[in-house]
Amino acid sequence: MIKGIVVQFRRGRHTVHERHFLLDIGMKNREEAKKMSGKEVVWKSSAGKEIKGKISNAHGNKGLVRAIFEKGLPGQAITTDVEVLDVGTTGKEVKK
Repeated sequence: MIKGIVVQFRRGRHTVHERHFLLDIGMKNREEAKKMSGKEVVWKSSAGKEIKGKISNAHGNKGLVRAIFEKGLPGQAITTDVEVLDVGTTGKEVKK
């Protein structure tokens, strides 16, 4: 399991994509970040609520990734922790 940080909404000058977030999971460059696409992400609130998502692709050249969540995260989720699960092709968590 890899820990990461929610950096920001995916946004443009006039639009905000409510379910799309940029995550910093400690990758150094775009090539490392691309290897993480398809992995599941879980954000946990302080109340214990979990919102799941999936890493879609790399964002930029500095190792950030884009994740699309089932529902939009609240604004308070920015700068909080997320967990990237090690999921195999069967959809079950891989035990190490």
